[in-house]
Amino acid sequence: MNIFADFHARVAAILDCIAASGRLPEGLDAARFVVEPPKDASLGDLATNAAMVFAKEAKAHFANPRQLATEIAAALAQAEGVEQAEVAGPGFINIRLKKEVFADVLRAVLASCEDYGRAPKGREGSLSGKVNVEYVSANPTGPMHVGHGRGAVFGDALANLLEFAGCEVTREYYINDAGAQVDALARSAYLRYREALGETIAIPDGLYPGDYLKAAGQAIARSYGPALLDKPESEWLAPVRRAAVGAMMAMIRDDLAALRITHEVFFSERTLHEKQNGVSDIDAAIERLRAKGLVYEGRLPPPKGQLPEDWEDRQQTLFKSTAFGDDIDRPLQKSDGSHTYLAADIAYHQTKIDRGFTALIDIWGADHGGYVKRMQAAVAALSDRKVDLDVKLCQMVRLMRGGEPVKMSKRSGDFVTLREVVDEVGVDAVRFMMLYRKNDAPLEFDLAKVIEQSKDNPVFYVQYAHARAKSALRRALAAFPDFDVSAAALAGAPLELLADEGEIALAKSIAQYPRLIEAAAAAHEPHRVAFYLYDLASVFHAHWNRGKDRPQLRFVNAGERDLTRARVALVVSLTCVLASGLGVLGVSAPDEMR
Repeated sequence: MNIFADFHARVAAILDCIAASGRLPEGLDAARFVVEPPKDASLGDLATNAAMVFAKEAKAHFANPRQLATEIAAALAQAEGVEQAEVAGPGFINIRLKKEVFADVLRAVLASCEDYGRAPKGREGSLSGKVNVEYVSANPTGPMHVGHGRGAVFGDALANLLEFAGCEVTREYYINDAGAQVDALARSAYLRYREALGETIAIPDGLYPGDYLKAAGQAIARSYGPALLDKPESEWLAPVRRAAVGAMMAMIRDDLAALRITHEVFFSERTLHEKQNGVSDIDAAIERLRAKGLVYEGRLPPPKGQLPEDWEDRQQTLFKSTAFGDDIDRPLQKSDGSHTYLAADIAYHQTKIDRGFTALIDIWGADHGGYVKRMQAAVAALSDRKVDLDVKLCQMVRLMRGGEPVKMSKRSGDFVTLREVVDEVGVDAVRFMMLYRKNDAPLEFDLAKVIEQSKDNPVFYVQYAHARAKSALRRALAAFPDFDVSAAALAGAPLELLADEGEIALAKSIAQYPRLIEAAAAAHEPHRVAFYLYDLASVFHAHWNRGKDRPQLRFVNAGERDLTRARVALVVSLTCVLASGLGVLGVSAPDEMR
């Protein structure tokens, strides 16, 4: 039960009636107006801007938006469940609902519990179809750091959110296993291989010094023995590279599993370069663009300001990305004849389109912001503008402990690994706090503060609300051992007995969950779920604290069986929504806090 969607449909029906009378145009786009909570809760439960949105279309028959709003409000005032509908300001409409509406909301929650707000797959609308979410995609050259963790958690929570909202989601990891950095990894692993066979080695600049490669070197030694020692690099590089990438990906998968993250697809960049019948996937993608008249031979103007050292004024193969909103056309080939990174990325995204995805979401680090327009242009060109690419940039994470920066790790050589952070503070704290800021805002992650048991620690505050609610259920069973506190049984509780302002406020907060899910999914912003859960927990804790001073407001009252049952139903509804929202974020909902 989504009361916001319900009243959106009611307002749309009223507008259709006015249009049928000839005073508004037929076929108004209902998606243009919203029904949402008013900014000031004292004004009502719902607010709509419909009259303001259609002011231009209405001016032939209505003197101003307020006049149209008055007619809409009059019709709403007669609708079932409406206590009052008032016009405010130049034409906004505030709606106050009868309390029985929120009793119906609680019954809907209890009927579906953690599936409350979940949309069915295959529904029509913007939140439907096959969506590819590509995230993490860290170079397989070492353990994941905290910055990788932010993108990993964000991408995983976004995938959960989109699934909950009705999309068919594929989680994908792009393995950057081609290029110079992977060759450097192989050379580093070869040194560790020699070390495993008894040599004393030194790691030169430009290679990877971390101890994490010792295990890879030992594994290569077990597989090959001394057979690679006397071979030239041209012979040992490929097998060592393969083994090193495999070892790094196994470590990355293990780190991700510690964060409760899995992927359905691991896509190898190297496969894009492999030729079949003399043609690679990269060659094929470029030819597709060429066939559309979007690849040409030409010169680029020099960049503004001081010229980079690698700038070359030369005839080259260019993608006409300016036809799709980019600032300049982009090179597809380097001066040595090899493909640019963009060419490989174009081919990779072509595979996503070929696999039938109707929407693509890439999660990147903030340092890749300058690359967004060219990739969006490429996807638009490849799909004839039928597939959208949304790139979400994750800002850096500043790791602190008690207000002091934390920088070094023996395991990695120069940074604190993600696994070290998860092991220290726990997966729940890492996931929730990574999502308690918008992805494009810098994040300061304090290892000391995220384990504090206080209101200032959001993950504790939300989980404590769930545990506290569960403790109320245990008290209810102690007072009334015959109670059935399952959600399904409590759907028949006398919810009309819930009359206190704190109880109604909690029910109203619960009622916002389906709209919150839909809006967060549409915006690709899982942080909205974290914010909502904190606000919901605040409403619950505030009402709980009122019961400390006024015993008659407590959820369990041994002398009031029916009222206690109604309040227990409210508490169970709360646990359903808290557990659901935490599940979307990939965070546990504990029954007790220790």
